[in-house]
Formats: sequence, C-alpha cells, structure tokens
Amino acid sequence: MDEVYHVSDPRTLKAVAHPLRVRLLGALRNDGPATATELAARLGESSGATSYHLRQLARFGFTEEDPAPRDRRERRWRARHRYTSWSNAELSTTPEGREAAAFMRHRQLEVMTSSIDTFHREHDTWSNAWIEAAGMSDHMARLTPASVMALYERVTALIAEMEEHDEAAIDAEQVHVYMGAYPRHPESSR
Repeated sequence: MDEVYHVSDPRTLKAVAHPLRVRLLGALRNDGPATATELAARLGESSGATSYHLRQLARFGFTEEDPAPRDRRERRWRARHRYTSWSNAELSTTPEGREAAAFMRHRQLEVMTSSIDTFHREHDTWSNAWIEAAGMSDHMARLTPASVMALYERVTALIAEMEEHDEAAIDAEQVHVYMGAYPRHPESSR
C-alpha cells in the first residue's frame, strides 16, 4: 500500500467524499482487505451498495482488488493508499475545486464527530488509562502559514515515530488523531 494519494482533480476528491465511500475506504485502511459482503455486514449496508461503491472508489484510484485473495472465488478489495491528501490552494482555483475541498473538510468533521460519539457510547468498555488519554484540546496561536505547514509535518513525523515505538505494545489500539488549523481575523467572532 502506498502512503499518500495526492488528489488534484476535484471530481476525484468528490468521489471519495460520498458518505458510504468514506466509510468503506476507512474500513479497508483500518482493518485490511475485505469482500463487499463482509463490508456490508460490518457497516450495516447491502452488499449491492458496497459492491457498487467499491467499484467507484477503484475507478477513481482509491481501492483495488486484492491480488492475494484467500479464495479464488471471492473478490476482496483493499485500499491503495494509507492517506488521501490535496492542496487547498490548488483546488481553490475553480468553483468545483473549492466546493470539493469544503465538502471533504465537512466530511472529515463528520467522521471526527462520529468517532467521538462512538468513544462516549463505548466509554465503559475502555480502561481508565484510555479514558484519561482520550480527548481534545484547542490552542490559539499566532503563526505564519509556513509555521502551520511545519507544524503539520512535525506532528505527522511524531505520529509515525510513536507508531513505531508502540508497534509491539500489548495495550496499543488504533487511535483517531485529528489536527486542524484555521486562521481567524481578530474581528471575527469565536
């Protein structure tokens, strides 16, 4: 699996922003290859719907058939990339690009909210250590665009370092890590 799929076509970005497609791609990235039927059962969808949307994801370069299926009769799918990225500046040159990037930012927010809600619903199943570690914080900092980009790069590198460090840890879990930075005009309301 490649690390990052950089999307520059607004239509490609919009293709992955579909609610079921986002969930399918996330499941393949997080849990590995699966059939449309397995994904349908896991996500509470019909196998016809998952099959159709997996083919659409493949059409736009996000998924592919697993070259090593467990059984020749089954069609297993896998994610082609670990992450999807795009340039907001590059996409902002057209109305379609601005719309696609805004749509994806809102989709990311929905996924984040869903993961927080799931954690709260499952609160009693987590250890005190995880209950203490989970959460969010916000910071207001005065930074340049270059510093924000450097911050993203350093946090990404730190996450990779921590993943490597915790690779064999028995109490390691998959963790949603979100980071966002948006400038604010001083006269804007909070």
